[in-house]
Order: sequence, then C-alpha cells, then structure tokens
Amino acid sequence: MLKIAILIWIILGATLAGSALTVVLATPALANQAMQLIPWAALAGFVLAIPISGLIAFRLSDRRVH
Repeated sequence: MLKIAILIWIILGATLAGSALTVVLATPALANQAMQLIPWAALAGFVLAIPISGLIAFRLSDRRVH
C-alpha cells in the first residue's frame, strides 16, 4: 500500500501544487507577492496531497482484497 500511496502522492502533489500556483498567479491581489507566495503554494500542494494519497491508496487496496 505504501508504494501505491507514494505513486499517487507524486502525481497528486504535482497537480495540487500546480493548481495552487495558478491561483497565486491568476489572483491580482496575490500576484504582487508572487515571489514570496509561490514556494509556499507549492509546498502546501505537496503537503496536502500526503493524507489524500494515503486515503486513496487505502481505498484502492481495500477494494483489491475483497
């Protein structure tokens, strides 16, 4: 299950980080501080993906057993 979670985390983390970067760059109020916010947005996307990928991997492995 850990291997599946890591694979999902890589894909989901990149997706969520990219989405967060898009929000920072597309919002005019945030675009002024983009240089400070981009690393934090990317980090938040990858950190948020950890529990979500664990949940998805758990559900996938639960379905395979039954």
